Amino acid sequence: MVSTRPSLQDIRVAADRIRPAARRTPLVPFQKHIDPERIYLKVETLQPVNSFKIRGVFNAVAKMDEKTRRRGVSTVSAGNTAQALAWSANYFGVSARSLIPASAPQSKISAMQAYGGKPILVPISEVFHYLREHAWENEPYSFIHPWTNHDLMTGHGSLGLEIYEDLPYLDSVFVPVGGGGLIGGVGSAIKALKPNVKLIAVEPEGCAALHSSLQAGKPQEVNCDTICDGVSVPYITEEMFPLLSKLVDDTRLVSEKKVKSAVKSLALHNKIIAEPAGGLALAAALDMPEAERGYSVCLVTGGSIDSVTLVDILRDKTL
Repeated sequence: MVSTRPSLQDIRVAADRIRPAARRTPLVPFQKHIDPERIYLKVETLQPVNSFKIRGVFNAVAKMDEKTRRRGVSTVSAGNTAQALAWSANYFGVSARSLIPASAPQSKISAMQAYGGKPILVPISEVFHYLREHAWENEPYSFIHPWTNHDLMTGHGSLGLEIYEDLPYLDSVFVPVGGGGLIGGVGSAIKALKPNVKLIAVEPEGCAALHSSLQAGKPQEVNCDTICDGVSVPYITEEMFPLLSKLVDDTRLVSEKKVKSAVKSLALHNKIIAEPAGGLALAAALDMPEAERGYSVCLVTGGSIDSVTLVDILRDKTL
């Protein structure tokens, strides 16, 4: 089943629905000394779970009827979706479980548990096998797909509304891509409001599933080796590919070094703590000439970074 594009009206309704959970986050200028870059940061690290995931996940849980929700909710996650699900489940007084790669940062696992969720730690290969084989159909929980769920994507679209309202003269939006749910929602809103805005999908060089798929003209699977665990998804689903093909204007690949440099710059110059996936969009924008991108918005998607990783990045004199 092909994932359908959320309508602008549905996104507006979702934006109202998620008000009890999701904050309207600020759009702030990127600062690096006195050199203006015309880059703005959408700071989703300020959400209750420190990532944008609360928008879509809360919308999906809120839209369930009471009987469905009472079965308990579940998902598959690298960590941030699991946190959002646990937070949302706690809000509605139901249980939450998430299948999580055993290699996920401990900070994300601990945060999910703090919100009352139950992590099920498995090898990463089992995570993607579970998704490919629709194994959730054999469990009693109400499952929310982390990428293709329409209500989730619609909730994420609220980001696009806020960006346009705060910067109507924007020229480009840089969006990190894992499974595609975020860019599917944000892109649907932005393109409905201002069709000529460039929607730029950003992936790490070590996990470029969407870039490879768009080049091939069909979904592709790639090997993933990247510090950006939040977007480490090795394939684009058959359901998402048609939608993303229509929405995305360009793809940009970013090296590990440039991701780390962006994380360091966000911390030192903007006082924003971002995980590597949260620094992807800024890294791509800084790597593109200002004349080509114009007024740009970069989504700083999440801030769940282990302290050791952050310290290592800040101490790296080569960045």
